[in-house]
Amino acid sequence: MKGWTYAALVAGLSALAPCVPAQAQMETTAPALVPGAPAVTVQRVKVHSSAIAGNLEGDAADREVVVILPPRYASDPGKRYPVVYALHGYSIGAGQWLKEIHVPQVVEGALAKGAKEMIVVFPDSKTVHNGSMYSSSVTTGDFERFISEDLVRYIDSHYRTLADRRSRGLVGHSMGGYGAARIGMKHADVFGALYLMSPCCLSAREGGGMDAATLAQVAGLRSPAEAQGLPFGLRAQLAVAAAWSPNPKKPPLYLDLPDGDAAQRNAVLAKWAANAPLAFVDQHIADLKRYAAIAMDVGDQDGLKADTEALHKVLDSYGIANSFTVYPGTHTSHVAFRFQDHVLPFFSAHLVNK
Repeated sequence: MKGWTYAALVAGLSALAPCVPAQAQMETTAPALVPGAPAVTVQRVKVHSSAIAGNLEGDAADREVVVILPPRYASDPGKRYPVVYALHGYSIGAGQWLKEIHVPQVVEGALAKGAKEMIVVFPDSKTVHNGSMYSSSVTTGDFERFISEDLVRYIDSHYRTLADRRSRGLVGHSMGGYGAARIGMKHADVFGALYLMSPCCLSAREGGGMDAATLAQVAGLRSPAEAQGLPFGLRAQLAVAAAWSPNPKKPPLYLDLPDGDAAQRNAVLAKWAANAPLAFVDQHIADLKRYAAIAMDVGDQDGLKADTEALHKVLDSYGIANSFTVYPGTHTSHVAFRFQDHVLPFFSAHLVNK
């Protein structure tokens, strides 16, 4: 694949996923058990999303969602709780991410170490091409609206939440970090605090074409489901195209790739660039100023460090308070520790809990 090998794709799109097989993403170290940590309750539900219904890829509109209820939820029926919505990365679903960050152990650990009780929600946004990019597309469905509207409405109507933006937090890792940035900028009326963990795809990148062999692989597909047999990196490219350059007149994949002449390639890449948060952040400064707090972190061995720092500097330049932490580690090596010891305490400190 000329110009769009897996390694080039990862670098060019700010690393949709680490350069390792998806299965390896779950092989992370767990923090030490906190003695005496009260148990949380884990519920698995299906949430119907009108925003996703009718998507051209045929992905399910009934989405799997894991809900973590705090230890005293059942015993204190008069109590209402803030909610944290946690978005997974590319190539894994919610269930796989829970294993990667060692939920429920890390939630129990954070609460036992002093974080205030909260509900934590893990929606599944994996698609036929391994990831929705948390974007709005007729091809994938509107996952941006699924998170910001359908899911929030469901959780508020089925659980004892504090149904106020000041009591809702949004966090994500990798592709989920991108989703948290994108949705956070566009829906500050829904969420009150924001945490980006190693966010991918923040900046616009240049790309090249695709060689004849790769085009033949894509052209030979008779349905989106058949793409499951393609190489991992090519599937990542299809995920990006489905989310950011959809084409309802181009079955069976209903997307445009940067695979034509110079004008066509530039048109597609311009659409991809328009979805880069560093390209549209300046249009959302007033929205970002509404947040009670914004935090970002990234490992010092993560290729996403430069873009994450660039977003931090943009916010600083506008006088938007935010924290930026570079910790020793790779893309996934410390994600469970960060979630327990930094992410949940951050929301405990900044979400309204009354």
